[in-house]
Amino acid sequence: MTPLERAGKNCSTRPRPSAGGASIPAHLGHSYLDLHAHSTDASDDAGGTVEGYLKWIVARRRKGYRIDGFVLTEHRQFDPGLDYGTLAAQYGVTVLRGAEVETDAGHVLVYGIDARFTRAFDLADVALPYAEVFRAAREFGGFAVGAHAGRPRIGIAEHVAQRGISLEHVEALEQLNGGSSVAENARAAALASAHGLGGIGGSDAHFVNAIGRCLTAFRRPVTSIEALVEELRAGEYHALRVEETLPQAVHAGESGNAW
Repeated sequence: MTPLERAGKNCSTRPRPSAGGASIPAHLGHSYLDLHAHSTDASDDAGGTVEGYLKWIVARRRKGYRIDGFVLTEHRQFDPGLDYGTLAAQYGVTVLRGAEVETDAGHVLVYGIDARFTRAFDLADVALPYAEVFRAAREFGGFAVGAHAGRPRIGIAEHVAQRGISLEHVEALEQLNGGSSVAENARAAALASAHGLGGIGGSDAHFVNAIGRCLTAFRRPVTSIEALVEELRAGEYHALRVEETLPQAVHAGESGNAW
């Protein structure tokens, strides 16, 4: 029995968004979110606290950078009872929640997790079936992204190159990861481009000074997990570095310079 069958729902193939990875000038983005972060609350390899991230973002804003929020994607777990809404409101920063799970084709970021997804998969398993994870995320109303896609072993690009795995159910990759090398990010971007996949940006922050290093720009405001999933499914987003949100970068974009 497949994970989807265990969750009590059959799977059907859905078309991927046609506009994934479309180039949006930085100055048109109405939300700039870091879609990949870890905290001391649930990731044992993290040293950054949620409030520490919020304070850092406020300090970065004072220097002209724009960071509207971030998504906590803790390793191999998801606690539906956690709520950072009150704390986030104190700092004027959006804090959303997803998870980073481990599959037989690298790590995967999942947004819009509900009880059906957690019934279907043991999130602590380090070798979940990747195709089922991507497929179930969409079937259950969420969205999945191949994390740090260009890294060896834990990124999907290597599995495509060495094992020839299918990307049939994959809609997006993390093509700009704050913890990956230039070459690894280039590898992720090349794979996304070759297969017409969307490309997100995330810091993969484990410590305070890394939060917001890489971001995803969206055309519309994103202040809830439902809005995030909707925008990711629509495909109108792109990855960028935080330096591209500075006023001078915005003005350069308005004058027609490519970023």
